[in-house]
Amino acid sequence: MGKVWKYGDDVNTDVIFPGKYTYKIMSDGEMASHALEDLDPNFAKNVKLGDVIVAGKNWGYGSSREQAVKCLKAAGVKAIIAESFARIYYRNCINLGLPAITLKKEDIAKFDAGDEVDVDIEKGIIINKSKGFELHFPPFEGYVMDIIKAGGIIEYIRKSKEKN
Repeated sequence: MGKVWKYGDDVNTDVIFPGKYTYKIMSDGEMASHALEDLDPNFAKNVKLGDVIVAGKNWGYGSSREQAVKCLKAAGVKAIIAESFARIYYRNCINLGLPAITLKKEDIAKFDAGDEVDVDIEKGIIINKSKGFELHFPPFEGYVMDIIKAGGIIEYIRKSKEKN
């Protein structure tokens, strides 16, 4: 269980992970310390393991940099829930093992910043404990779920090779 960090439409990768850091070699923790710093200076200082981002449409548009996903995962974000995702950002989420969940606009509107939520990606359920409701979404299927559960595509491939 974690709390909701809520943002609007059209949050781009430069806002999620500032472009000025793109070519610096950083540890995951250093990347996490710069997550959303231009949009929400309190995010990196206060995000906790298990927290969830809820956003509007077109989350993650812009450059294809993986750091814009990696910094959020390293910060402890359990899932990103949005009305829609930029195509490459969505794929980067899956490749790095961070669930990217799409909900309708009216369902996104039901969340407020600070709500306590629990996300069960296997059952496809989001429970808002602060407001006493639950929403359903189609669970990830097949190998996509396996990639997320493995922690990303690299770990998924590594584990697949170990089995053989």
